[in-house]
Amino acid sequence: MILALLLTAALAPAPGDFVIDAFRFDSGETLPRLKLHYMTLGEPHRGSSGHIDNAVLILHGTGGTGRQFLSDAFAGVLFGPGQLLDTSHYYVVLPDGIGHGGSSKPSDGLHARFPRYGYRDMVRAQYLLLTVGLKVDHLRLVMGTSMGGMHTWLWGEAYPGFMEALMPLASLPAQVAGRNRMSRRMIIDSIRGDPQWKGGEYQVQPRGLVSAVYTLLFMVSSPLQWQKTAPTREAADRFFEEQVKARLGGLDANDMLYQFEASADYDPAPDLEKIQVPLTAVNSADDQVNPPELGIMEAGIARVKKGRYVLIPISDETRGHGTHTRAAVWKQHLEELLRRSQPAAP
Repeated sequence: MILALLLTAALAPAPGDFVIDAFRFDSGETLPRLKLHYMTLGEPHRGSSGHIDNAVLILHGTGGTGRQFLSDAFAGVLFGPGQLLDTSHYYVVLPDGIGHGGSSKPSDGLHARFPRYGYRDMVRAQYLLLTVGLKVDHLRLVMGTSMGGMHTWLWGEAYPGFMEALMPLASLPAQVAGRNRMSRRMIIDSIRGDPQWKGGEYQVQPRGLVSAVYTLLFMVSSPLQWQKTAPTREAADRFFEEQVKARLGGLDANDMLYQFEASADYDPAPDLEKIQVPLTAVNSADDQVNPPELGIMEAGIARVKKGRYVLIPISDETRGHGTHTRAAVWKQHLEELLRRSQPAAP
């Protein structure tokens, strides 16, 4: 619904593609033309300093695209008139990360010959999109969900003077380890270990893709919500079949494989002190990808000079890992972050 409203408004989403010639990945591989697809809402504004002062970068999760932020649960709460990121005042940039959506990815034709990319490659490409492609020289805010939240930590370390505030959602400031890493290995191995994968040169999607989706479902599940949705054996079977079918729709095994392998280089822990701007990290207590009992966030946020951590209790409004895109649940914390990071008047 909100997308239809935006499309009829003066500030409708504007899609675009930015091409980086001879992009060199940290693996040492090079792609002659790396395409980054993106959407923008609103218009950039230059302040008295001459710098862009209203740009907001919002980064999606694994397997997602920037388009996911046009939902009622996100855009309908944040982007409308008078809302926190009202697009008549803010210039919102929604990129598709490398390997996702309309950006360059294995399924475009290179399959398993596509260069190995990591999260640091993805962040560096986002920086080039902004600075070279969109001529944005400063960001009011960087925020992201899940993988995008992980990218937000890296943004704060790699470009500490480029933004005024950071808001990572559903993420942890440490390398992927423990059950999180093992779950990703299950997804990766389900695809790579399937003879039908054929080294990435399959003609039909391999059976291993279904097994990978089974693992993904449990990674992002919410026990409370699933029990409410499927309180009987018959309802659970029906719900499971619907979820698998929905997840498999349009999914490509090589793309999914690369997306989950990309997290292997993620480890912001050594450089957390480099983050100089106000940061608010938000997780939910029913997030099985980032369980609060691990204590990782508390240890990491203590090293961020202006960092704060918010743990949202389990409620009827939370959705496990998916709480990250239910903006109504955490928008008050975004409001507080914007207030405490407000630049001083010239």
